[in-house]
Amino acid sequence: MKELMKTLCSVDGTSGRETRVRETILSLIGDGHDTRVDALGNLIVNVKGRERAKNKVMLSAHMDEVGVIASYITGAGLVKFTNVGSIQPSALLGKTVKFENGTVGAVGVKPVHLCDGDERTALPAIKDLYLDIGAESKEEAEKLVRPGDTAVFTSVWTEMGDRVLSKALDDRTGCAILVDLIRAGVKYDLTVVFNTMEEVGARGAKAAAFSVAPDYAIVLESTTAADVIGAPEDKRVCLLGEGAVINFMDRGTVYDRALYDKAFAVANENGIPLQPKTAVAGGNDAGSIHVSRGGVKTVTLDVPTRYIHSPSSVCDINDVKALRALAEKLAEAFASADE
Repeated sequence: MKELMKTLCSVDGTSGRETRVRETILSLIGDGHDTRVDALGNLIVNVKGRERAKNKVMLSAHMDEVGVIASYITGAGLVKFTNVGSIQPSALLGKTVKFENGTVGAVGVKPVHLCDGDERTALPAIKDLYLDIGAESKEEAEKLVRPGDTAVFTSVWTEMGDRVLSKALDDRTGCAILVDLIRAGVKYDLTVVFNTMEEVGARGAKAAAFSVAPDYAIVLESTTAADVIGAPEDKRVCLLGEGAVINFMDRGTVYDRALYDKAFAVANENGIPLQPKTAVAGGNDAGSIHVSRGGVKTVTLDVPTRYIHSPSSVCDINDVKALRALAEKLAEAFASADE
C-alpha cells in the first residue's frame, strides 16, 4: 500500500488539472477493465466481481489536491496567485510550489522589518503573498509562468515507521485503496469512481453520481486529525493509529443512521478498528453524491490525517489498511443487502 500511495502522491494535479493523476491510475490498474472518462474528467471503472450484486454500489475517491493558480505577473517578475481549494496562509509561508512545467516558486511576503504595528504578528492574507520564480522582469517571468497555470506544494515522501509524510495524502490515499481493490479483485460487481474537483466544491462527484446512478455510495477520504499539542480533548476530531474514521454529519451531509450503524457492525464483525469523527466540520464528495437523482444512500470513511492541505501531511499506514479492509467488507454488505 505504501508504494501505491507514494506513486500517486508524487504526481501533481490540482482541481481541474487531474490528467496526470488519471493517467497514472489507469497505468496502475492495467488493461482489461471497463473504463470511461466523462466530460468533467472523472475516471469511472466498472469492476466485474466474482458474483452478481443485488444493488449497485459506487466507491469513490477524489484525484485532485490543493494548490495555487497564477493570476497576475508584476513588472518585477513576481507572480501573484490565489488558492485552489482551502489552504491556510500559514501553510504557505516559507514554502515552495512547483508548476506543471517544472518551474519552482518560493512563497514570498512583505519582510517583517517593513511591517508596522499588528502587521508584525498577524498572519498575512493569501492576497498579500506572491511567488518568486527567479525572474527579473515581467517578460522573463512570462516565459515560465502564465496566468491560469497551476502549482502544487513541493514535498518529499518520507516514511517514519508506520507513519508517512507527504503532500496530497488527501485524497491520493483513497485513490490508492481503490486501485488496490481493483487489482485484488472484488466479490460483487461494483463501480469505482476517481473524481475530479472535490477541493473546489465536490463538482466532479455531482456529474459522476448522476451518470452512475448507484443505490449505495462509499466515499473514501482523508480527514483532519487534531491529536496534537494544544488541542483540547473534545477538539481532537480523530486519532492516528486508532483505525478508520466514519462521519455522522458534516457541513454537506447528515449521514443515514442505519448506514452509520451498519459500518460499525461490519467493522466489529471483522475486527476492523473504526472511530467516529467527533466534529461537525468540513465536507466532501458525499455532499454531492447523496442528493443525486432520487437520492443515494451514502457513507463516508476516512483516514485520520494530521496537517491536511499542507506539504507535510501525516497519516498512519495501519489506519489506511483498516480503511481498505472496511471499504471492501462494507461494499460487500451493501451489494448483497435485501433492502
